[in-house]
Amino acid sequence: MYRFLLTPRWWGINLFVVLAIPFCVFMGTWQLGRFEDRVQTHDAAEKQPAPGTRPAKPIDELLPVDKVTSGRPATATGRYADQFLVPGRELDDKSGFYVLNMLRTDSGKALPVVRGWLPGKPGSTAVPAAPTGEVTVTGDLQASENAGTAGVDTAGGLPDGQLGMISAASLINLVPYDVYDAWVTLQDTGAGAGSGADSGSGDKAAGALRPVPAAAAQGTGLDLKAFQNLGYTGEWFVFAGFVLFMWFRLVRREAEAARDLQLGLVEEEEASEAAAESGQGESKDAVGSGTV
Repeated sequence: MYRFLLTPRWWGINLFVVLAIPFCVFMGTWQLGRFEDRVQTHDAAEKQPAPGTRPAKPIDELLPVDKVTSGRPATATGRYADQFLVPGRELDDKSGFYVLNMLRTDSGKALPVVRGWLPGKPGSTAVPAAPTGEVTVTGDLQASENAGTAGVDTAGGLPDGQLGMISAASLINLVPYDVYDAWVTLQDTGAGAGSGADSGSGDKAAGALRPVPAAAAQGTGLDLKAFQNLGYTGEWFVFAGFVLFMWFRLVRREAEAARDLQLGLVEEEEASEAAAESGQGESKDAVGSGTV
């Protein structure tokens, strides 16, 4: 009765099932592993002291930025150079912009320093002047932004003096010196946001800069992506079960058609048509189920 499983048509069906089920199980297991990795990373980060409470270290000792060094206080000494305004950044659900200055260090490289945040739009809000002379800054270390970072403007076309993404890749085209592949955000924005003999108090007519909180390193929290991994896990296992279920249904209908033919309840031509219609019906069911 089940000799039809050895026909060329069923060899194709069986091969598809044999390949599809392990693939779905593998993908589901992989997505589950990604979710578990994020949970473990989150638990490890929760057990560690807050990055901002750790002792400050020179910027060169904390690079490259990773899940451990992200958020750590970093120190650097130099002189402020070019200034850029980073529009479209929110703080406490208010729209505003970052004030970013390039700190030229003795090594020749420049460190992007976010001195703080101001509400409004660049050009319509007065910006406090950066300190002059040599300064030593201490700020929370952050990795360079990318296209997936919240608030980043990748459309381009910004006016001169404005920046859509804080990254070495975008800054290297705007300044004539090397740039660190990282940046820091100052948590002490008062008194010129730096210490030095020539540090000024800034423009008194300008608004007070507000500190920009350091963002958690990517992949260290139970964010939406983590639960997406968990959802994809369920989907792949459901797909595996669906493939197996449809195979059993096709086998049962084909076996019923073969049994009816053997008992003489239907003619051979009718049995072949019934088997073909059964296969077409199952295919339509599969397509319909896949679009729900």
